[in-house]
Amino acid sequence: MQELALKYGCNPNQKPARIFTSQGELPITILNGNPGYINLLDAFNSWQLVRELKAACGLPAAASFKHVSPAGAAVGVPLDETLKQIYFVEGLELSPIATAYVRARGADRMSSYGDFAALSDECDEATARFLLREVSDGIIAPSYSPAALEILRQKRKGTYLVIQIDPDYQPQPLELKQVFGISFEQQRNDVLINADLLNACPRPTQNQEIPEDALRDLLIALITLKYTQSNSVCYAKGGQAIGIGAGQQSRIHCTRLAGNKADIWFLRQHPKVLNLPFKADIRRPDRDNTIDVYISEEWEDVLADGVWQHFFTSRPEPLSHEEKREWLKQLDGVALGSDAFFPFGDNIERAHKSGVTYIAQTGGSVRDDNVIETCDKYGIAMAFTGVRLFHH
Repeated sequence: MQELALKYGCNPNQKPARIFTSQGELPITILNGNPGYINLLDAFNSWQLVRELKAACGLPAAASFKHVSPAGAAVGVPLDETLKQIYFVEGLELSPIATAYVRARGADRMSSYGDFAALSDECDEATARFLLREVSDGIIAPSYSPAALEILRQKRKGTYLVIQIDPDYQPQPLELKQVFGISFEQQRNDVLINADLLNACPRPTQNQEIPEDALRDLLIALITLKYTQSNSVCYAKGGQAIGIGAGQQSRIHCTRLAGNKADIWFLRQHPKVLNLPFKADIRRPDRDNTIDVYISEEWEDVLADGVWQHFFTSRPEPLSHEEKREWLKQLDGVALGSDAFFPFGDNIERAHKSGVTYIAQTGGSVRDDNVIETCDKYGIAMAFTGVRLFHH
């Protein structure tokens, strides 16, 4: 098959819409559902991400995509009991590939609502069962077990989009796109991000020690950024992205946005959050939204309005500013990647507040000295990759 008709383009009024190839066959098979334009943009970007993550880390990898940027990405590192609780998988039997997707979706569950899932390995029954209970638009994987496919075909009243991709497919070295009727052509971004790259990178900071688990997390951050709309910054820890700032015009805004998401990820592990007295019938998306408000500055308004009564069996005690600050002081060992150089030390100041200890960034700013000095102030180890990862 060289052409596939789509429901519509980016918006329902944009018809007709299709994907096609002028050489060879399309590398995908639609096993269920009817794809749209954005579905396939998410599918192809997320597949590249998880394929590269697995190659770089040697572990099953997964991503959760929304609007052509990842909400989360991870590899199959086992979950501790706290993460099982905040990801709502207590008592579930999880395979390595299921664990990778649970981590990817759990990084930012609000952003992952209605996501497109990508798996580096075969979708098994454990992954399909987890997906069945979550709000998701589709999935791409190299294969599906019979049991997994049967489960996924039940989702969204039988319309859930299931795509199988040929894992051996290699695109042409040149890529084309059109904007306003004008054709653009460029060499595909085939830069290889792996441990060899990071180990060969100059480390201009006083602290040059980056342990193996931090190297893995830096790889996760950089490969995630390779498929994130620029400007972008990614915080990673424990085998997963924990905060992604995408598509901002200012790099400090990327760093703040991603850092705020990383803070929320860690605050969700606070004992007060873990013990919130939710009513038994509250749906998981409503829990996610309520936890986000509980952690935010809006909670006092919710208390004043009495909205808490819709979700809780009793009035929760607020999480104070001081309690948040003290808890966030425990967050450390975080890896941070940037898709281009940091122009000012203010990015490092903000990253430090979210426990960043290791950084990989392009380097080459006229203010590199200021950035290095700020890293040295906090004992941060930083590597200059010399590689820019803009993605548009």
